[in-house]
Amino acid sequence: MSTDSPVRVRFAPSPTGRFHIGSARTALYNYLIAQQTGGQFLLRIEDTDEKRLDPTAEHEIMDSLRWLGLPWDEGPDVGGPHSPYRQSERLALYAVRAQELVNGGHAYPCFCSPERLSQLRQQQQRSKQPPRYDGHCRRLEPGESAGRVASGESHVIRFKTPKDGQTQAIDLLRGQITVDNQTIDDYVLVKSNGVPVYHLAAMVDDHEMQISHVLRGSEWLPTFPLHVLIYQAFGWDQPVWVHLSVFLNPSGKGKLSKRQSGTGQDVHAVYITDMRQLGYLPEAINNWTALMGWSFDDKSEFFPIDELIDKFSLAKLKPSPAAVNFSKLDHFNGLHLRALPPAELTDRLLPWFEAAGLPVERERLTRIVPIIQDRIRTLDEAVEMAGFFFADQVSPEPNDLLGKNMDQAQSAAALTKALTVIQSQESIQAEPLETELRALADELGLSAGQLFGMLRVAVTGQRVSPPLLETMEIEGKASVVDRLERAVAALTAA
Repeated sequence: MSTDSPVRVRFAPSPTGRFHIGSARTALYNYLIAQQTGGQFLLRIEDTDEKRLDPTAEHEIMDSLRWLGLPWDEGPDVGGPHSPYRQSERLALYAVRAQELVNGGHAYPCFCSPERLSQLRQQQQRSKQPPRYDGHCRRLEPGESAGRVASGESHVIRFKTPKDGQTQAIDLLRGQITVDNQTIDDYVLVKSNGVPVYHLAAMVDDHEMQISHVLRGSEWLPTFPLHVLIYQAFGWDQPVWVHLSVFLNPSGKGKLSKRQSGTGQDVHAVYITDMRQLGYLPEAINNWTALMGWSFDDKSEFFPIDELIDKFSLAKLKPSPAAVNFSKLDHFNGLHLRALPPAELTDRLLPWFEAAGLPVERERLTRIVPIIQDRIRTLDEAVEMAGFFFADQVSPEPNDLLGKNMDQAQSAAALTKALTVIQSQESIQAEPLETELRALADELGLSAGQLFGMLRVAVTGQRVSPPLLETMEIEGKASVVDRLERAVAALTAA
């Protein structure tokens, strides 16, 4: 299914933990369908779970969404016609709606103590019955319930689930889901402190905010029929319900663990902030997550955000779980790095070199970018590969300076000859210098690989570097001569 009409969609995270790739994908899909239809993308903070609130989470959510390039049209910081957009600031509205359900016979106050409920659960466990409320307070006369509420007796409000018949809930990806009402619990809608739970607050907000399509995680499928019943109790038109596929661990077994970045093959970053710190691009993360649950066809894989907006459709969403392939993230990051204009990549790399404490110069980095752009997979790799350009000197170990199958004397002699060739140049130009160095290798009876390998370590201090001749040209004659002299001295002294 796709829609030509402008949609109103929302991303409604609970600020109880860090912002991970599952949430990022949900936000992305909502954003894409809003952009595609000329609709609105709302950010709503569902902060009614006081015990689990993380004071840093809301900031991380917003910061991550902005970094991913997913701005919202309405939300806590930008306002909108349905303010406020934090549920903790909408409690009065939920109280009114809860009382409507009670007055209409669709909900009731429950005065059962925690001790009674605990005993009930234990009895049900012993009897191997499914745990659910036994309806004790459901049978109270409305007048008695109202009197006890008026007297200030502690209570919650439960939904009065019909005990006969069936509820049919329509999910866009899974079709019709039919559930016998007798299997649905009388869920708590409002806690004893007057704070609503998700089942009430989210349904009320989606209606009040005129949400047309609810794209959310599949963890809500078990209570999906309850949410349909709540809509029906209020007499509201339902949104289009879309429960997105679940992410599995890379092995394909079990729901993706929210493990932080670390070392080892089985530990990966799943939080957006960590991925950002590891040098991944927001474009790559969006591309990667978009394809875990959706595809345009069986061959297209590279999607900048404008193409995702153009090609995304609800009709091509997949309900089946997706194993997270972190190698594909590296692949997509490489694709998007290579697609960046060199000037833009320079801008993105500057902070990485500065954070490493290197005296980076933008003009010089601009010259370096073209020779590393095809060789890095993440932004942080650029510092490891090209940091030597901004070092006063490099100090490789003498053993690293040895040519393949060569001793110290032979290596020092070869580098001395190369030094003479380079000193004879007015300036270093990659192509003519390569011709002369290859001729020198032939003269010395060496392979080009032997000579260039020694030069690479002497000039860069590392065995892996950008292309050697281009590196030497950027480094400049004076610096290359200085580094080769130091290399020869190190070999001679060893």
